[in-house]
Formats: sequence, structure tokens, C-alpha cells
Amino acid sequence: MSCYCSHRHSSHLAYLTCIRAYKSLGVYPRLGDLSEVGDDDLPGEEGKQVVVGVCAMAKKSQSKPMKEILTRLEEFEYIKMVVFPEEVILKKPVEEWPVCDCLISFHSKGFPLDKAIQYANLHNPFIINNLHMQYDIQDRRKVYAILEKEGIEIPRYAVLDRDSPDPNHHELVESEDHVEVNGVVFNKPFVEKPVSAEDHNIYIYYPTSAGGGSQRLFRKIGSRSSVYSPESRVRKTGSFIYEDFMPTDGTDVKVYTVGPDYAHAEARKSPALDGKVERDSEGKEIRYPVILSNDEKLISRKVCLAFKQTVCGFDLLRASGKSFVCDVNGFSFVKNSNKYYDDCAKILGNMILRELAPTLHIPWSVPFQLDDPPIVPTTFGKMMELRCVVAVIRHGDRTPKQKMKVEVRHPKFFEIFEKYNGYKDGHVKLKRPKQLQEILDIARSLLNEIQHRAADPEIEEKQGKLEQLKSVLEMYGHFSGINRKVQMKYQPKGRPRGSSSDDDAPKEPSLVLILKWGGELTPAGRIQAEELGRIFRCMYPGGQGEYAGTQGLGLLRLHSTFRHDLKIYASDEGRVQMTAAAFAKGLLALEGELTPILVQMVKSANTNGLLDNDCESSKYQN
Repeated sequence: MSCYCSHRHSSHLAYLTCIRAYKSLGVYPRLGDLSEVGDDDLPGEEGKQVVVGVCAMAKKSQSKPMKEILTRLEEFEYIKMVVFPEEVILKKPVEEWPVCDCLISFHSKGFPLDKAIQYANLHNPFIINNLHMQYDIQDRRKVYAILEKEGIEIPRYAVLDRDSPDPNHHELVESEDHVEVNGVVFNKPFVEKPVSAEDHNIYIYYPTSAGGGSQRLFRKIGSRSSVYSPESRVRKTGSFIYEDFMPTDGTDVKVYTVGPDYAHAEARKSPALDGKVERDSEGKEIRYPVILSNDEKLISRKVCLAFKQTVCGFDLLRASGKSFVCDVNGFSFVKNSNKYYDDCAKILGNMILRELAPTLHIPWSVPFQLDDPPIVPTTFGKMMELRCVVAVIRHGDRTPKQKMKVEVRHPKFFEIFEKYNGYKDGHVKLKRPKQLQEILDIARSLLNEIQHRAADPEIEEKQGKLEQLKSVLEMYGHFSGINRKVQMKYQPKGRPRGSSSDDDAPKEPSLVLILKWGGELTPAGRIQAEELGRIFRCMYPGGQGEYAGTQGLGLLRLHSTFRHDLKIYASDEGRVQMTAAAFAKGLLALEGELTPILVQMVKSANTNGLLDNDCESSKYQN
């Protein structure tokens, strides 16, 4: 008696001599009862197997993760793996390609996706990853549209389509600290992505208050994945997606699905942080295990089903208490995880046999996945978990702080005061380069009037103060936005009397202009902060007895509790923020400029509750 494997194609019906397997599994075929069949009645053991074809470029099909999974799939008794040679894929017509019952095929650079679709139409195999949807994955516009349709959170974005004949689709207005794309405003920092997902040249633009410039991301080359550039202007050719920059504390989460019910997640250092790829002793990029929340598991399921990609990788950004999907990569495997290889092969093998050999009654089962992060063993061997480390740190050495006050009544100062909504709160702070440039222009204009004897006497009295204002604002030849600031306070009755002998006559409204400069973090202060970060990195676990004096890297080994939950807060003062960025650089062993680190790692919002603003304590603050 022969048992048949159900198949959708009569031309490739797979005969499986599986009665012994049925007996060992305790399940039965559709025809007859195994109890009526003796061992002498069994046919030969060599029946036709389910042929699983792998159609991809050699670089992908011969990669270590693919080989690991294919080796495990071949351990299934009724599965036979066939890898299509790259030369056949590129040069032979699809009629000459190997015939298979199940097709694993995915696009990468140089892969003829159209030929793979022709092959699928010709033989109608069971498809693991939908081929038509792989065209959509190559276009970031379509990816975002699909994610939006599925109700998956994505960053706020706008598309600048310079290839569109409609001028409303490529309107770009660029200012110093923001761009306006088709009427949608994006303040720096923002992200600029090419619409083609094959183009990995993604730029992040930073505000002048953080030092300006941009971080230029690219596909990994050796130990680099991005470089910092002083260029702050957006690209003028090509079509791009502009989106809000998401503050993720310097960490990206990579999620890998195998079907809708399984997702493996890893965290890595964001390539935008300093551009240096962290590698282990074997030269592999360091990743940290991550436990997905229930909401994130639902996102993984939605992504897998929406793009019809059983094996699918995508990027998750955890920011502001939410999880956002910023990229869908399609077919992707985890590197260097034997557990993932085992799980992936088991899920794919069971899925294929359930579809092509339903009489085997393969059970629905998903490999066990952790719901809690692993507990970290201590040097004493006891099971303990470090829950939190809190540090409060003062800024590093600074230059002397200086201040100048002057009462002004000139209409030009009132125009600036009104322009920046000074009347609403009675005062205004000007720190941006554009704002400081406006004050500098007024000072130059008034000094020019004095020089040509065209100014009124009150302005002439302020000549010394105006010259000092001009001199300070012209320092360094440019505005960094964090080492100088101008404040203006409204006084409806002029400046208060200094003594009883002052004139009691009512005065006209005036503004008190306060110029502050100095108080910058010195080079020595920056070095101090970096060194403190390095010491902090090595302080845990400290140990006692024979472990006394040893330096551990415990904080870097806390898996998902390391980068993922690291938070750095600072006040909005430049010296404090730069100290925090330098500390983060030392703590995380980063390289390069402080601007990308400052923007991604240092938070300044909602810090009032953390910082001491008590009047008494302020007396002791420098």
C-alpha cells in the first residue's frame, strides 16, 4: 500500500513511503488503517521527496546563515534542498532552471526578479516570500504607504519627488534650521532618505544649536557605516523622503520574522552615532539581545503579513515611549545565532511539509521565546540582576562667564522683540545664529549712524555698550549658537529708579538687553568628561578580595539593559550638554565629533523635575 503526499500539481506529485514514519508518530494516512498493514507489506524506503529550491544570488545563497539553515532543513526526512547556481539564474531561460515544489527566492543587487516571477508562473511552486511584493520593498514610498495602511506607527514624513511632472510634488524651501517639503515643515534634526531602498546614502541634518553639519550613512565599508560632514545643506538632485529624526538613545532594533508568529530581535549601536562599527574578536558586528513587547510582536506580525514575506527583516525605532518602523528590508537572516538557525529551519520545514504533505499532520508549534531578559550572573556566582545605575554629574571646566546689560529704546530692538513674541511673556531669549545675526546687524547699523553723526543723543550715550555688543557677536567669525545669547526684557515704565534722587517723571517703555558670553566647556573640560565616562564604563562589577582592583565591563554586558535603557539628561546650557555628550563618548567608547552624540544621546526636554532649581541651591551653582 502506498501513501501519497498531497500536492497541487499532478506533474510533480510527490510519492512518500512514509508508513513507518506514521507508525512512529502515531498518526495515520487518509487511506485505510495502518493496523491492517504488516511490515512485509511496506514498499521500498526510497520515495520522492519535497524539493525546496533556493533561487538567489550566490553571495546570499552561499552565506553562512543560509548554509546553517539549509543544513538544518536537509535533516527533515522528506525535504531535499536544491540551490540554483547563479550562472543558471542569470544566463539560462527559466525553462532550464531546476524544477522544485517549494521556492525560496528573494531580490538583492543584480538579481533578475522578473525571471523569478516567470519561473513561478511556469511551475506554480509553493512560495515562501511573495515575489511581486519584493518590487514594493525596493521603493521606500510604497513601503511607507503599506505601513500606514496597516496602521503601523512610522515617523512623520513627506516625499520630495523631483521625477514627478506635478510641481506640487517637488516644492522645497530650505532655511538654516528647517526645510519645508510640499508645505510640510521639518525642523532639524531631520532625516533625508533616497526613495530607492537600494540607495543606502541616508543623511541626518543637525541644528546649528548642536553644532550643525550632517551625518552621512552608507552601507558598511570595513569598520565604518557613516561619517560626519560640516555640510548643512540638503541635496539638490534626486528624489527623497524627509522625516522627523527619532531620538533612540543611539540604538537601532533589528527584527527578523519567520512567519507571523515568530520574531527575533537584536539591538545594535546606531550607525548615525559615530559611524564606527562595533565588532567582536572574530570581526563580527556586536549585537545585543532584545525582548520585544506585546505591541512590538503585533507589529512584527503585521509587517510579515502586509508584505507577504515569511522571512522578513525590518528596523524598529524605540522613541518617546513608542515603537516606529522606519525600514522594511525583506528577506533577512540573523547572523551568529544557533538558536535562531534551529528555530528558523524548524518553522520553515514544518510550514513546507504542512502545505505540500498535509498527510504527515505536522503540528503547529512555535519555538519557545523569552519574555524576560536573562539574569546576569555576578562574580560570586549568585543569580542577581542590576536594575538601575544613577549618576549626577557636574559640567567640566569652563571659561569665565561674562555679562553686559544696556537699556535700549530704539524701534529696531522693539521690532525684534515683537517678531519673536516677546510681548507674550515679557521677555525673549535669542540663541540661534539667525537671531544673533539680526542683533549684530542692528548694532552695526546704530554704530554707523553714530559715526556719521546721524544718531540721536541717547544712542550716542550707549556707544561703548554697542561696540562691546558688536565685538562679542563678531567673535570666532561665526555663531555656534551655544556660547553666546541675548536676552531682552520689557519694561513698560522704563528701567526702575536706582535711588530716591532719580527723576520721578514717568518714562517711556524700554527694553533691557542682556548679553551673555563665555562659560564654554574648555578642551580640558571635554577631556575630563570623556575620561570620567571611560572610568564609569569600567567600574562595575568591582568585586572584593581577589577581585579587588579589577576593572570589569559589566555595564557594557548587561545585554538589553545596557544601551537600550541608557538615558542621559542635561540642562539646555551648552557647556552642560557638551559635557554630557563627551561623557557618553567615553562611556560607550565612541569616536568622532560630539554633535551626532549630543543630538542622539542627550535629552534636554522635561528635565526641570530632575534638576534642582531651588533658590537656595542656586547660590552655590557657578
